[in-house]
Amino acid sequence: MSTNTLQFDTQHEDMIHDAQLDYYGKRLATCSSDGSIRIFEVSSQQQKFVEALKSHTGPVWQVSWAHPKFGSVLASCSYDGTVLIWKETGSGFAVIHKHDKHQASVNAIAWASHELGPVLLCGSSDGKISLVSFTETGTWEVQMIRSAHATGVNAVSWAPVIAANEPTNLKQFATGGCDNNVKIWAYSDETKTHDVVQTLSGHSDWVRDVAFAPNSGLPRTYLASCSQDKNVYIWMRDAQSESLDWKQQALEPFPDVVWRVSWSLSGNVLAVSCGDNRVTLWKENVKGEWECISEANESSQTA
Repeated sequence: MSTNTLQFDTQHEDMIHDAQLDYYGKRLATCSSDGSIRIFEVSSQQQKFVEALKSHTGPVWQVSWAHPKFGSVLASCSYDGTVLIWKETGSGFAVIHKHDKHQASVNAIAWASHELGPVLLCGSSDGKISLVSFTETGTWEVQMIRSAHATGVNAVSWAPVIAANEPTNLKQFATGGCDNNVKIWAYSDETKTHDVVQTLSGHSDWVRDVAFAPNSGLPRTYLASCSQDKNVYIWMRDAQSESLDWKQQALEPFPDVVWRVSWSLSGNVLAVSCGDNRVTLWKENVKGEWECISEANESSQTA
């Protein structure tokens, strides 16, 4: 497998923690320990610097683009305990909302699918998760969920809203924490909040990332988790099954801490980023086994 690679200097002054393309793949947002976010216009052949955003007072861990139906909107989370929501205007990006209800570093953010509206999920080292919503009345509402993971939340991911045999949109997400657990949350019409419906145990150290696979018409839901224990698990649940239980399958052990997992748009290829500076791609074969189909190292060499 060969790919074209565009490399460029972002001009960040410290370590880069995240890089995210927008919905159309035309703009790239990067964030760094230098406290800044940098926006670039990108194509297959070149990149152009657009703007540097410098309103955080600590390292910025993640950035997340909203669906374009809500405009050119970007969210960022930081060690400074805040989440900033930016929107592009005629004069550049400006902060339109500051979420400062957490008492510690906010480590992870994710926008819900556009069918659920402009809703941002946040996870923090204070053990709480929060949902920031833009209401029909033009105001921002924040719902705090305490004791999500007692020792801290490291990762969040929304489930695909449309699943097989489901009559309505799903309002579910997953979180990963310092308690070594992955938790599945679902919205309750009775309590008007999200409650834990499943706790997935198996990791023996901090869960660093969780990622639901996009729905691609398959009668099965996939969730990937990775950990400081050097393992990646694929959790699977058949849509036809009445049971809430998730089946667990481990990828081959990794040589170092596994930091990030990310699915392809089709939902059938999983990218795994490991502490040895390698990114591997995994795919399920006809026997239901996951095998490595490609590997890239720091020098962008692809096998």
